[in-house]
Parts: sequence; C-alpha cells; structure tokens
Amino acid sequence: MAGRRLIDQRRSDRARADRELATGLHEAATGSSDRDDSLTVLFMCCHPALTPASAIALTLRAVGGLTTTEIAAAFLVPESTMAQRISRAKQRIRESGASFGPPTADEREARLRSVLHVLYLIFNEGYAAASGRNLLRVELSTEAIRLTRMVHAELPDDPEVTGLLALMLLTDARRPARLDANDEPIPLPDQDRARWDHAQIAEGLGLLDKAIAAGRVGEYQLDAAIAAVHDRAPSAAATDWSQILALYELLERMTGNPIVTVNRAVAASMVHGPAAGLEILASVGPRLGGNHRVEAVRGHLLEQQGEADAAVAAYRHAAALTTNLAEQRHLTRQAARVTRDSRSAP
Repeated sequence: MAGRRLIDQRRSDRARADRELATGLHEAATGSSDRDDSLTVLFMCCHPALTPASAIALTLRAVGGLTTTEIAAAFLVPESTMAQRISRAKQRIRESGASFGPPTADEREARLRSVLHVLYLIFNEGYAAASGRNLLRVELSTEAIRLTRMVHAELPDDPEVTGLLALMLLTDARRPARLDANDEPIPLPDQDRARWDHAQIAEGLGLLDKAIAAGRVGEYQLDAAIAAVHDRAPSAAATDWSQILALYELLERMTGNPIVTVNRAVAASMVHGPAAGLEILASVGPRLGGNHRVEAVRGHLLEQQGEADAAVAAYRHAAALTTNLAEQRHLTRQAARVTRDSRSAP
C-alpha cells in the first residue's frame, strides 16, 4: 500500500509539472500570468496536430492532473497503452513544430468536441475515482464544473456545452448523499434524497430544458436527461425506468459506448426483469474484459434472479478487478451479505 501511494504521488508530481509547463508555454506566448488561463490551456492542449484520443489523454494529464492509471481506466485500456499514447502525443507535437499559442476562432470550434470529452472524463474521475482509497475526488469534479461553466459562458447557445454542464450539476447534486458516516458508498436507491442539492438540481434542469429547446440533441443532453429522470423521482420506487431505458437505447445508438450498454442492462432489468439485463450484459462482456463494472452489475442481476452462488462469485471478481479501495470494500461486503442471506434462508 505504501509503495502504491509513493507511485501515485510521483505520478501526481509529474502531472503537476505538465500543468506548469503548459501554463508556462501559454504565458510565454501571451505575456500574461495574472489571470486564470485554464480554459485557454485546455483548448491549446487539444491541438489539431494530435488525434482526438491523444489530445484528450494529454489534456487530462496537463490540465486535469490525472495520473496515467486514471486516464487508462477512463479509456478502458491498459496503463502501458495509455503511457505510450501520451508519450507519442508529446513526440508528435515536438515533431510537428506545433505552436501552443491560443487557438483561432476556427480552431477553437474544431477542438470543442475534444475539450468537452476531457471535461466529462475529469468530472467522472472526480465522481467515481478509478483508483485510490476514496470513492470521490471532489476537487476534480468541482474543477470540471468550474471549467465547463467557463466554456458555457463563452458559448451559451451551444446545446452540447449546455447539456454537459446540466449533466454535471444534476449528477453532482447527489454527492451529499453518496457516502455514509464511514465514507462508504451508498447505492442510488438507498440514498436520502432530502440530502441532495435541490438548488443545483433546479439549475441543471433549467439548463437541460434550454439545451433540448435548441433542437439539436447530442450525447451529453441525453445523459443529462437520464440524470434528470433520477433527480425528479421522489423515491427510488417512483423512478420512471421505462423512460431511462428508452434514453439509454438512443444514447447507445448514438455513441456505441459499451459502458452505456452496461447501464442499459441495468435499466432493462428494472423494466423487464434481471434475465433481460443479463442477456444484454453477455453481449458487451467481451468488449469490456477486465472491467469491474461489468462484474459488479452481473453480481447485482444474478442476486436479483436468486442465483446466490453466482452472484457472490461475480461480486468477488469485481472486487478483485477494481483499483479503488472504497469500491473494493463495498463489493466485498456485497458478496459477504449475499452469502450470509443465502445461508440464513429457509
């Protein structure tokens, strides 16, 4: 454990150095150091000399301060693969002679999609950390919201920018109820909804309505709409899972993201039963080999179907796969609970 902390600290130091380098480059280009240049540096790192995937990875290091391990988890690839990608991105910039000056108006528009993806991934890492002792990294989710507000102030009429900000606010609003007194995760159905930040929910809903009214539906708006269904429900039992399932189906067709398919499996199980969810999960398993979320969801659905032994095995497998200790403890407790309940059953 001590060794892992030292490694994480070293990676954090390297990430900090990357941020300082990027800021220094910007100051050299503009002669400015007395204002917050985070947004400019963000757009600078999403340079056209790079592929979108490489630009996102490099920006997560330089601006988001994420470690290579965390970025690899966000992209669902091995850490070694991500390390090579980041290294190649830096080499590509050096070889191209690309300038890190502020982007022109046309370049800014071209880089916007990568910028939004970066902000989304930074927020996700803050909402559910890929590694470490704690589930939440509030400083990351707060910084992602701050930067997204800045982008929204620059582009208030862009529906996807507005949708992303709405998604972050609607999701982050649940944070006060996500951990118990021992900082252990509380699943969404068990959360005390009175503890949710209802002012933040109201702001998010207003932004979502504005984004949808623009008539150009994108993935962040759909994700925000799903969050809105959860936030509007007065209780877990009152959640409109049919609507959530329909939104996930549309989002899956739009993005092809296998994590969306995993979430669709959960929604399908709530509408049609656990067997339907397990069938969907089986179709996505090969694409997400080694991802603990798949096994965690599988454990939940098997438990709902009454297959205690298989559920315990899935929960234990998920616990072994995750590198976040809070999630690991939670999944281990889930396995122990199912074992205990099955033994006490008549």
